Amino acid sequence: MTLSKAAVSIREYAGVDRMKGPLLIITGAGDAVYGEVAEIIAPDGLNRLGRVLEVSQECAVVEVFGEADGLPPADVRVRFRGHPFQMPVAREMLGRVFDGLGRPRDGLPPPIAEKRVGVGGAPINPVARSYPNDYIQTGLSAIDGMNTLVRGQKLPIFSQKGLPHDDLAAQIAIQADIAGEAADFAVIFAGLGISHETAADFERQLSDSGALSQATLFLNLADDPPVERILTPRLALTLAEFLAFEQGFHVLVILTDMTNYGAALREISNRREEVPTRKGYPGYLYSDLASIYERCGIVAGCSGSVTLLPILTMPNGDITHPIPDLTGYITEGQIVLSRDLDRQEIYPPIDVLSSLSRLMKDGIGAGQTRADHQHLSNQIYASYTEAQNARNLADIIGEEDLPERDRQHLTFGEQFEQRFLAQSREEGRSITETLDLGWEVLGVLPKSALARVKSHEIEEHYPGGQHAAEE
Repeated sequence: MTLSKAAVSIREYAGVDRMKGPLLIITGAGDAVYGEVAEIIAPDGLNRLGRVLEVSQECAVVEVFGEADGLPPADVRVRFRGHPFQMPVAREMLGRVFDGLGRPRDGLPPPIAEKRVGVGGAPINPVARSYPNDYIQTGLSAIDGMNTLVRGQKLPIFSQKGLPHDDLAAQIAIQADIAGEAADFAVIFAGLGISHETAADFERQLSDSGALSQATLFLNLADDPPVERILTPRLALTLAEFLAFEQGFHVLVILTDMTNYGAALREISNRREEVPTRKGYPGYLYSDLASIYERCGIVAGCSGSVTLLPILTMPNGDITHPIPDLTGYITEGQIVLSRDLDRQEIYPPIDVLSSLSRLMKDGIGAGQTRADHQHLSNQIYASYTEAQNARNLADIIGEEDLPERDRQHLTFGEQFEQRFLAQSREEGRSITETLDLGWEVLGVLPKSALARVKSHEIEEHYPGGQHAAEE
């Protein structure tokens, strides 16, 4: 039954017509604005915040941040605040831990705001963008050596349930740095729909390592309302933009798990009775993801940058699922985790042959990493591909019947996985250590098998070994 209501003031309404989960439908609130903050005033005195999700001439739909169960529709008042959702931003937010709505969860008082900023943000104007050409060192050889992360890049990590992407996210947050530069660097870490245990682990690892002093955590938990999950990545990026474009920081934003974000978006869309598309996701999934991913980059005239590392779990390992599929269209490459490598207890289980950093070539080489980096990476890719082909052939005819060249590449493949890919969770390698290690594992191959590197690079870096005298 539709309840009558009267305007208590120009911006306050008494009673709501209908409630559907966290959604409140308020007839007569046609003066509301999309994205506007609303305060839901309950008779029990426990007020909640919400935002306007949809507006028409007849009504407004408000989604509540928090539980709406038990609210009496006739006795609820809704007050519209006249502005979109905002958050305070300040440098002193570094070293702090917040919940998914930006409220302190570390027991400390709220930070003193330098300014308040709307969290909606906007993609960086392509005309104002500067092209990324400097790298971020993660300390992981599979990324730094083979799929280098470049400042201003958006490079997702595609994982699956049960793989150690949480450990990888924490290790990158702890080890990431701007190598060889006296530049301000910060990490903004946003957990989306994560368990209490995982949230505590992230907080403990960053705190114990000392990395929390230059990081900010936003932790949205699995039992938090899905609508809060929609705002959490936007809060993280709002702080990152302030630090990068107004304070000159190079900021790395890590978002995990974007699949949980997509599930929250789908749930809210279903409650709004929108027409679903593939696998029940709303038709605007692509543009919604783009509104997050495209907020990273480098703005001309600003000394800072925002780099984005979203992590997502592919349901049933399906890379064609809407979340990884659309993410791949928007971003500049992908890091893919392998269940086969994980079964072999190789950490991090990064499948370099399925991974790609499209901006890598612009962030490496002389004056950045090292002059031989590109050729070394190309050679390792080629040799590891040949090693995989040799493994497939060995499964058919047996290793003992393989030609000598194939057996050499089998040895290289084992060395590459066990020595180059594999690292402990506490081990961070410099870019020089990574490149030198790449040459060491290539040392099991004869010089004649190294067709992707220059002769002077072989003379300078090839380690020798049993094939040192071979021409």
